[in-house]
Order: sequence, then C-alpha cells, then structure tokens
Amino acid sequence: MNFKEHIERDKNLNLIKDQTINLEIESYLVGGYVRDLLISRNCKDIDIMTIGEPYKLVENISKKKGFSNYKIFKNFGTAALNFKKFNYEFVGARKESYNKSSRNPEVLPGLFQDDMKRRDFTINALAVSMNQDYGELIDTFNGLEDLKKKIIRTCDDPHKTFDDDPLRMIRAIRFASQLCFDIEEYTFSSIIKNSKRIEIVSQERISDELNKIILSKKPSYGFKLLMASGLLKHIFPEMYNLKGIEKVNNHSHKDNFYHTLEVLDNTSIVSKSLWLRWAAILHDIAKPHTKRYNEKIGWTFHGHEDLGSKLVPKIFKKLKMPLNNNMKYVQKLVRLHLRPIALVKDNITDSAIRRLLFEAGDDIDDLMKLCRADITTKNPDKAKRYIKNFDIVENKLVEVEKNDKVKNFQPPITGEEIIDIFAIKPSKVIGEIKNEIKNQILDGKIKNTKEDAHKLLIKIAKKYGLNPKN
Repeated sequence: MNFKEHIERDKNLNLIKDQTINLEIESYLVGGYVRDLLISRNCKDIDIMTIGEPYKLVENISKKKGFSNYKIFKNFGTAALNFKKFNYEFVGARKESYNKSSRNPEVLPGLFQDDMKRRDFTINALAVSMNQDYGELIDTFNGLEDLKKKIIRTCDDPHKTFDDDPLRMIRAIRFASQLCFDIEEYTFSSIIKNSKRIEIVSQERISDELNKIILSKKPSYGFKLLMASGLLKHIFPEMYNLKGIEKVNNHSHKDNFYHTLEVLDNTSIVSKSLWLRWAAILHDIAKPHTKRYNEKIGWTFHGHEDLGSKLVPKIFKKLKMPLNNNMKYVQKLVRLHLRPIALVKDNITDSAIRRLLFEAGDDIDDLMKLCRADITTKNPDKAKRYIKNFDIVENKLVEVEKNDKVKNFQPPITGEEIIDIFAIKPSKVIGEIKNEIKNQILDGKIKNTKEDAHKLLIKIAKKYGLNPKN
C-alpha cells in the first residue's frame, strides 16, 4: 500500500502531517489503524504516537474547521479529538515496566523503539511516519509478514507478554476472532500456561473484550479458542459448564456448549445486536442445573428457560455488565425462547398467541429470530418441519395482532379510573380487578376496547361488593 498517497488524499491526515512538520513534533500513525488499512478493514479510531507530549499538536489541530475541542488525559499522557465519526487519539511515546501483582504498568516517557517494544502483537506494532519522510512504513517485528500469513504473534516472548498484562491473552483471541486469524502455536501454548493469571484483571476489562468477541462475524471461533486455552473456565464458568455429553444406557444428550455456539452463530447471521447475541449465549445456560435422567425418555431439562431467566441478572452482575433494560431484554428472551414451538405442539390457539404477544411486546421479532437460530438439528427433514412450524406461528402472530392489538397493550381501565368510578381507596382489590380484565382480553372473552372493559368492570366489581358512585 502507498501510505504517502493515502495521507495526501485524506484531508485530515494531510493536515495532521503538515502540523507535525511545521511544529517539528515527531509523530507516527500506529497500531490498529495501520493494520486495518493494510487488510482493507474499516477503522474510525486513529492512533498517533508522538515523541514527547502531544498536547501542542492536538491544540493546533483542534482549531481547524470540523474538529472538536480536544480533551487531555495527563495521567495517561494522551489527548483526543473527533472529526465527525472519526476519533483521533494522540499519545506520547512511552516505555513500561510491570510488577507481578498488577497489570497496570509503571509508565515513563520513551523513544520510538521503547513504544514499539511495549506493543502486544506484531500486527499492532506497525507504524507510518507523519514527518518529512511521511508515508514510510516502519515494521520492527515483521508484522507485515504475519498479516499476510494471518497470524497473531506477540512482539516479545509470549510468557513475558502475558505475565506482564494477562488481558493480552483475551485480546489475542479477540483479534483472532475479529480478523479470522490463527494464533501462532508458541503464543497459544503460552496462553494455556498463563490462563489462570487472567484472574488479576478487572472484570470490566474482561467483559469489554468478551463483548468484542461476541460481536465478531463468527463469534463461535473466539469461544472455541477461549475453551481450548483454559480461559473460559476462569472468566465465564457458567458457559464452560455447558460442555460435555453424558450417556446412560442408550440415552445421551447433545453437547450444550457447541449447541449454544451454533445458536450464537445463527443469530449473528441475522442480527448485529450484542444483546440478542447474549440471549443466544444464555438461552440454555441453566441446562446443567436442570438436567435429569428418566429411564423411559432419557435426559430432560425441564424448566431451564425459567431458571435461566433468573440466572441472567446474577451473570450480568458477576460480569460487571449494566443491570438495565438490555439485561431485562435478555432475561425476557431466555424465559420465552421455548414458547413459540410449544404453541405449535399445543395446537395453536388465539389465546396463547395473545399471551405471547403481550409478554414479548416489541421484542417478538427478536424472539422469533432466536427461536429460528435455535434450530441446529442435522436432520434436514426435522429442520424443515421446525421452520414450517415457526412460519405458522409467525403468520398467526401477525393475524392476531392485527385484529386484537395486544402487543404491549395497557388495560383499557386504569387503577385511577376504578378508584374514581367506585369512590374507593387504593387497595389490593384494584389490582385483582385489573388483572381479571387483562386475562379476559388475552383469552378473547372480551375485545380490547374501553366499552367492553367497562361493562366487565361493573360485573366483576359486584363480586367485591362494589357499586358505581353514581
């Protein structure tokens, strides 16, 4: 690739190059941006390393049209600014030293070679000059050759690299998963040897890398590497425990770890949503807890969807992920993932469809994506039959919603209206009345209208000895 031409064509890089030369501040494009340019991968995060502090350079650039105000992080020796969707981060060259009990290094100002030596992998240790010789590629560790061979390899001895900063073990797997690269044999052996050391890394940093693996085009590859390296049992034991097949007499069950990975990959084909992918990962997470053997029918996992739903907040909390609406969304999909296929088995009724629409709400489409992704049978006739059944359910969902409008519906009569109509104080009775009205709507006994709900309200209220005030 001709980096000189690329810098000249990119007005922002050309401006940064001109400022670098004018201010006589030695600087280089480094890391992932250079790597991604070489493999034609989009990258909006641009790292620039300067020899000495970058603040004056960033201050001058921020004055140019289109650039945001700059932010300085003096504790880290960095500064950042944006141009539309592009993020530019400037960092002074540094050298690092580690102690055994922490992954946080002691950082000192350094020269170009010092900064290159601290880099994790050869493919991330590529630099392009932004100086008078702008466009020149500097490849200290033969990263270009590893890019061509699609190999992840550490710059330094891998035992030292991973001992210094154990997070780099997961980063190696993350890059392999994102780029569809192999991890060099000696490097991977070192990950296996040092896997337990991941326990000194903060959970937030681990989960950040885990989410990036999950967002890979084919995330199963990353999880298989996490399993083979021994890292998975340290960072996500609940998923590690899915692995294995137990056989009694002639009965065996499928390996739920590899089934989960198939569901995850299937989900990834139809959605880029991180949270739908998490629902795929956790949909069978309670199977080890609910596994039972029955001599007549073999292995069962009754109630794994309900228990799995209850485990979701605990797992999110343990992984230090936000306990917010995204978590509740995952929890809902885990709880409901068996419902659509159960509807077909139970001779589908409008009432059951209404209840599913009511419970799933706006997430019904994602639920159906998860259910379809859950079809991993290798029997083509079975797969065809399951898909046909889901088609029946989806058509019925559309039909019922069109007629009854029950998705996310709110009861036509509010608690405040009941209080006003009967001149009573807030009480448990009001909730019971509202619940009965809701159930009769979902069962199709009355229409989802104010008029029908009001008639039913008067009838139900009599059972509680209530009469309208007028």
